[in-house]
Amino acid sequence: MPELRKHFRVLRYDTRGHGQSEVTPGPYSFEQLGRDVLALADETDLGTFSFCGLSMGGVTGMWLGIHAGKRLHKLVLCSTGAKIGNDEIWNARIEVVRKGGTKSIAAGTMERWFTARFREREPQTVERIKHMVESTSTAGFIACCEALREADFRESISAIRTSTLVISGTHDSGTSPADGKFLAKQIAGARYVELDAAHLSNIEQHDRFTQEVSDFLRASSVNAAS
Repeated sequence: MPELRKHFRVLRYDTRGHGQSEVTPGPYSFEQLGRDVLALADETDLGTFSFCGLSMGGVTGMWLGIHAGKRLHKLVLCSTGAKIGNDEIWNARIEVVRKGGTKSIAAGTMERWFTARFREREPQTVERIKHMVESTSTAGFIACCEALREADFRESISAIRTSTLVISGTHDSGTSPADGKFLAKQIAGARYVELDAAHLSNIEQHDRFTQEVSDFLRASSVNAAS
């Protein structure tokens, strides 16, 4: 944030059902989550804005790019995919969380989100993120899992005309580099960057991540359609 705030007005928010945002009844959809962003932008007098989303946030960014492209200046899609997982994966995760709460998946989530070397090098950081997962509302988590289960933008992602940066982590098992490369190939003029990290490259490779995002947002757009 300190680096980005040197150049931009930054609005961060908790996704519906997470953090300090309201936990409304699920299931959620990405139309709903995308319209939440537009409502926040309107509430804070943001006309045209750039959007950076990671993982689930990246899917929200795709919805915005497809359905509200005129509101976007630039788009950054990180550790995400046009179709993440499958029904079996999401149904199993939902069932585990329904029975044991978000604490039941926190440890396994850290193994997917960070490489082993990072977990060994920065255990305090990993513990902080683990606590965030454990503190997430069970109902909110399930409702967003249901949105991810249903989301599939593989056939519509090419409609995005906003200047786009795609960032993937080399060691990300959930949203692999192949997923990121697919996005970059389908979105005209998109730039692809791969970082030596697992899922949360914004934490594991924070300096490089921040530099890539900042440079992209500050550069003049080369996409005439954006």
